[in-house]
Amino acid sequence: MELVLALDAGTSGVRTVAFDRSATVQDTAHRELTQHFPRPGEVEHDANEIAALCVATLRDVATRARANGHDIVALGITNQRETTVAFDRATGRLPHRAIVWQDRRTGAYCDELDACGATPVVRATTGLVLDSYFSASKMRWFLDHGHMDDLDAPSFATVDSWLVWWLSGGAEDGAFVTEPSNASRTMLMDLATMSWSNTMTTLFDVDPAMLATIQPSLSNFATVSADVVPELAGVPITGVLGDQQSALFGQACFRPGVVKATYGTGAFILANVGENHPGVFDGLITTLAWDLGEVAAPTYAVEGSAFVAGAAVQWLRDEMGFIDDSSQLEALATSVSDSAGVQFIPAFTGLGSPFWRADARGSITGLSRGVGRGQIARALVEALAYQVRAMTDAFNDGGISLHELRADGGAAAVDLMLQLQASNSKLPVLRSTSLEATARGAATLCGLGAGLWSSLDELNDLWTYDRRFEPQDPLFVDLGYAAWRRALEHA
Repeated sequence: MELVLALDAGTSGVRTVAFDRSATVQDTAHRELTQHFPRPGEVEHDANEIAALCVATLRDVATRARANGHDIVALGITNQRETTVAFDRATGRLPHRAIVWQDRRTGAYCDELDACGATPVVRATTGLVLDSYFSASKMRWFLDHGHMDDLDAPSFATVDSWLVWWLSGGAEDGAFVTEPSNASRTMLMDLATMSWSNTMTTLFDVDPAMLATIQPSLSNFATVSADVVPELAGVPITGVLGDQQSALFGQACFRPGVVKATYGTGAFILANVGENHPGVFDGLITTLAWDLGEVAAPTYAVEGSAFVAGAAVQWLRDEMGFIDDSSQLEALATSVSDSAGVQFIPAFTGLGSPFWRADARGSITGLSRGVGRGQIARALVEALAYQVRAMTDAFNDGGISLHELRADGGAAAVDLMLQLQASNSKLPVLRSTSLEATARGAATLCGLGAGLWSSLDELNDLWTYDRRFEPQDPLFVDLGYAAWRRALEHA
C-alpha cells in the first residue's frame, strides 16, 4: 500500500507514524527526549539528540514498511514550535543546547521591552504577546550569551527548520526553510504579509540573514538525503506545520469556528477563524494556522496556550512517585469521589493564556490530614479542565463563538477530564478516534501535497470521533472553578 510518514518532534519525545490512504495508523515508533533543567525556570534540549531520535524512528518505521512491500510517497514534519536552536549552518556545530518554549530565562528582558512601550507594536505586527514563550527573546539571549560570534554561519532555527536542514543533508547541502505556522511563533514574522518583519528583527536586533526562508506549509521543502536516512532516500518532504496547527489540521478543523483542544505537554485551544486577519483578542494570541499555497488561501487561528498539562502528570509520576505510568492517573483520580478541597495550580513554568504571568509558580493548597494521593491526582485532573475553561471563557469574551471542542493528545484518554471539560466549558467535547491528531495533521498535509488525497473535503470525510461528552449540571463545577481561581491568585 501507499503510505505517508509523519515525523512528530514533540517536547517530551519524538515519534514517526505511518498512515495509509484512509488516514489510519499502520505503524509507529517512539523515543523519549532528555529534558535538561540547568536552573529554575530554564528548560533545554539537545538539538543533536532531537535529530538523532528522529532519524532512529524514521528508520524503524521505514524499514518495516519496506520489508512489507509498502511504498512511502511523502514525509510530513510537525514539531514543538517556539523552541529555538542556535547553530552554525556551515558546520552544523551547536554552541549551546536549544532553549525550549517552556523556558523563562528571558522574562526580565521581555518586561524591559514592555516597559519601553514595545507591546502594542508586537501585538499589532505579530498577533502575539510580549512573553518569553516565543522565540525572538531566546534568539536575543543566544546573541548575548550563546557564543554566536564563534560561528562561521550563525543561524537560528525552530525545530522544523532544524530537522528539514538535517534530513536534507545538513552542512553539505541541507535546505534552510520554514513555513508560516512556525515562523509566526518566533515574534519576528509579520502576520499580515507572512514575511520576516523589519520592525521586529530591528526590535530584537536579529539579523534576518540568520533566519530560514519562509515558504507555504504545503510545498516541496526538500528530499531526504540517502546519507541521513538511507531507507527514505529521495522521499519528498511536502508538508510542515507547528504541532498545534497540525493538530487543528488533523482534526479536520477546516471551517471557521471549528475548534480543537490538544492535551499534550501543555494544553492548547485553537479556533479556525478563516482567511482574514482577525486582529487581536485579550488574553489570546493570533497565529497562522497554515498556508496551503495554490490549494487555498492562508488560514488564521486564534489560540489559547496553557504551558503545563501532561507535564504535570509526568511530574506526579517521575518526581513524586504517585504513579508508575501515566495511564494510571485516571484510576488514581477516580479512586476518590472528590478532591477534598485540594487545589492544584500547575504553573511550573508560569501561566499562559489568558493570564500571561511568567512569575507564577505551581502550588498545591487545601491540604488536610484526610488528603492522600487520590485527592491530589483528582485535583490535577480538575486543574487541567479549569485551565482550558479559562481559555474558552476568553474566546467567548472576545466574541468568538465556540460550538464544540474536538479533543486529542495523550491526556484526552482520561474520560474524567473530558467530562469535567465539557461541564466547565459548557460545550460538547468530541474525542477524536485517533489521539494522534498532531501526526495525522502532518501526514494528511504532506499526503495532500503528494496527491494521496485530492481535497480538504476528502480529508474532512475521513475524520471521526469515538465518544462525545455532554455538559452536566454546572453548579458544582462552577463552585470548584471559583475556588480554583481564588487559589490561582496566590500563585
